[in-house]
Amino acid sequence: MPRRPVDARSPRDAAVVDPDHASASRRGFLAKVLAVACGGLATLPPVVAGLWTFLDPLRRQGSAATFLRVADLAAIPDDGVPRQFPVIADRVDAWTGFAAEPVGAVYLRREQGSRAVQALSATCPHAGCFIGFERAVDCFRCPCHNSSFTLDGGIVAPSPSPRPMDTLECRVGRNGQVEVKWQRFRAGVAEKVVQG
Repeated sequence: MPRRPVDARSPRDAAVVDPDHASASRRGFLAKVLAVACGGLATLPPVVAGLWTFLDPLRRQGSAATFLRVADLAAIPDDGVPRQFPVIADRVDAWTGFAAEPVGAVYLRREQGSRAVQALSATCPHAGCFIGFERAVDCFRCPCHNSSFTLDGGIVAPSPSPRPMDTLECRVGRNGQVEVKWQRFRAGVAEKVVQG
């Protein structure tokens, strides 16, 4: 039968811990904790930047429609014929700003002897194309899918458009400036839904 090796240390010596080994073990643990903390701090800026970028459009969605100056009342003859005018506004695309950019177009018309102005969006409610006005037949026509509309924006049947032309709120100031409450509406749906 083989003999077991005998431990030369006494039971009292076995309880004594090597101080160099304990110190190295603590240093190793602290080094690992420090490495994890530094790694966490290094990943924090890209994570925060990513969240900021992701949430930025959500913060901007609440922007309300504003009245924009479109024309002078004198530029809109009172003959009942619609005239197209560009809508000019400052625009922000991500972090880049553009001053006085065309953001759309409207048709303005007024009846004889009236200061009241009717405003229609020049964007087709069917597919979002620009609508043209045909003076020879006194109607609006969309070149994309042959939608036709009356002078007041009503649908001429048959038409693929799900709704009439979008009317816009319009006001004439005391100084004769015509302002339109500019809004974009979702195309292809029967309801007039404002796009954010």
